[in-house]
Amino acid sequence: MGCSLGLYRFCDGESADFDMDVVRAVLSPVAVVSEGVTDGAAEYWIRAADGSEVEVSVTGGHISVTRPQAGAVWKVVIELADRLRAAILLPDGALLCREEMRGHLPEGMEDDAVLVPEITLAALERAAGPFTHPLT
Repeated sequence: MGCSLGLYRFCDGESADFDMDVVRAVLSPVAVVSEGVTDGAAEYWIRAADGSEVEVSVTGGHISVTRPQAGAVWKVVIELADRLRAAILLPDGALLCREEMRGHLPEGMEDDAVLVPEITLAALERAAGPFTHPLT
């Protein structure tokens, strides 16, 4: 999948910062190099056990997931989104998020939201697919 995704966190209709301890707990074990900081953003180059890779940049309440390759790296992205209780902005503009986030979304965003009990790979594939090739 040659695209990018955005992960977001909202609280009371506003963007909210991510818990960097959770980000580090998920990403550090699979980071190719130690966390770097560029223009205030924490940067990670992630490589999963199967060799698939993705670039991740964290700034406040936004995480950019850039050019994720097919493979186990998708499990890392999903784990990150799930543990952070993050919404995933899909390439088509839909927002995949937990049902519990409904009351925290900014006004008007609920209309384009795909609300699910939990963020899973299957939920992402249903919301953003079908894909020509499997994600993992």
